[in-house]
Amino acid sequence: MKDKYILGIETSCDETAVSIVKNGREVLSNVVASQIESHKRFGGVVPEIASRHHVEQITLVLEEAFNESGLDWDDIDAIAVTEGPGLVGALLIGVNAAKALAFAKGKPLVGVHHIAGHIYANRLEEEFQFPLLALIVSGGHTELVLMKEHGSYEVIGETRDDAAGEAYDKVARMLNLPYPGGPHIDRLAAEGDAVIDFPRAWLEEDSFDFSFSGLKSAVINKIHNAKQKGITFKQEDIAASFQASVIDVLATKTLKAAMQHNVKQVIVAGGVAANKGLRAELEAKFKETTIPLLIPPLRLCTDNAAMIAAAGTINYEQGKRSGMDLNANPSLLLR
Repeated sequence: MKDKYILGIETSCDETAVSIVKNGREVLSNVVASQIESHKRFGGVVPEIASRHHVEQITLVLEEAFNESGLDWDDIDAIAVTEGPGLVGALLIGVNAAKALAFAKGKPLVGVHHIAGHIYANRLEEEFQFPLLALIVSGGHTELVLMKEHGSYEVIGETRDDAAGEAYDKVARMLNLPYPGGPHIDRLAAEGDAVIDFPRAWLEEDSFDFSFSGLKSAVINKIHNAKQKGITFKQEDIAASFQASVIDVLATKTLKAAMQHNVKQVIVAGGVAANKGLRAELEAKFKETTIPLLIPPLRLCTDNAAMIAAAGTINYEQGKRSGMDLNANPSLLLR
């Protein structure tokens, strides 16, 4: 069977990334230009600034990805690009770059869902076993996705309000921690004690949905009240107590869903998959089961183009193609 080389492009938020992946499993290059320093002073991603940086970086990152891989355009079978969800202006840069390249080089164009990319980042480390359950935890998404075969996604649980990563960033801002807040909360939590009993939203008994808005509000109120009364508190204890609540709900619901659906594998994906506390709790829970748990290395947790190329390989093999009318879709559903 002929090897397949897929070029992936990812610009859904604040990383400009290009990667070349062989047969959906082997990363030949994975170049990421981060914008964290540009957005840090604003405490979050500024869409207009993100779009401008993508324009500046996309050709440079593309060139570096080819140099790193040792391949040229004749070797590429298709171009995969994130079409959504994400920031519409940022997505447009990647989509239009991919369309221009596909037209100029005569290559098939394959649109990819950003969350499908996060899921398939795991396949770059280990082959999937179906049915599997994917826990996606990032700044904009918290979902449980059941997969019975490649390219098939059934969302069985999702956030009803704030995503876990979004709650992390907002709590971090209240504690005057730098952007992005997640890693700083995780670091502080390891140094503190979970002495504050923050709420845990379990929702209905049979629901795998999540809700972190109430928890976020409880933490903010605790900080406000302490400041108004002149009460000192340890940031480490606030962080530890907040993180304990988030992780308890995520890990418990993931385990329950995995057992109920009798899956053969559980994978974790998204930026918050880098959280050491979450990793430790999931590993502890699944160690008591026979279900293998797969968590990608840190370099594949955050946004990158290797994951888009990996997911794009499946779409390409299944005959899915996008036309020159492909557009950015910031609200694209996973299906």
